Amino acid sequence: MIADNLQHVRTRIRDACVAAGRDPASVSLLAVSKTFGPQALREAHSAGQTAFGENYLQEAVDKMAALRDLPLVWHCIGPIQSNKTRLVAENFQWAHTVDRLKTAQRLSDQRPPDLPPLQVCLQVNIDEGANKSGVAPHEVLALSLEVARLPRLTLRGLMTIPEPAAGFDEALAVHRRAQALLEQLQAAGLPLDTLSMGMTGDLEAAIHAGSTMVRVGTAIFGGRVNTR
Repeated sequence: MIADNLQHVRTRIRDACVAAGRDPASVSLLAVSKTFGPQALREAHSAGQTAFGENYLQEAVDKMAALRDLPLVWHCIGPIQSNKTRLVAENFQWAHTVDRLKTAQRLSDQRPPDLPPLQVCLQVNIDEGANKSGVAPHEVLALSLEVARLPRLTLRGLMTIPEPAAGFDEALAVHRRAQALLEQLQAAGLPLDTLSMGMTGDLEAAIHAGSTMVRVGTAIFGGRVNTR
């Protein structure tokens, strides 16, 4: 079932890229595996999936231990509290949710020297919701320049989680704001290449707007397992 679901999602990505006039290879799939156990991830890996996104850090670290025999790439896509930065720095290859310099500095300081730099995206509150995580769009350039200087991090781009949109056109308009912001940062001299946006419900609009990485969970694994 997971293999069939993955194939369906990959077909959606391919079709969206074709409709947008883009190379399907320009968009990668991040399987959001929070609350699902190691066996589900093994099934996904058997179907060719290697990149997994996790929200709950201790749960993720436990899964990493159970799956250490597989060549998986782990992305932290959940909130990073100050007391959890070491877990991220020591165990993940990517962190998508950096929105403060303090968090970025701790991740850099705590990244083990024997590991390659942690790949980082800044989470942007692209639709500027009052109670949402993420740096405000007008503050992104200043934060990007600071994070790019940290020695044990590699700033790759931006990540967004906008509010659900009423339809394709509304979602596209919001996602295009993120693409425009990434282009502004690139024009400022930052060598960014990643736009982590789009989920199960809006991946077509996100790809049309320029997403390079879509984060899909429900369409791959089904409804969430309530373990918390």
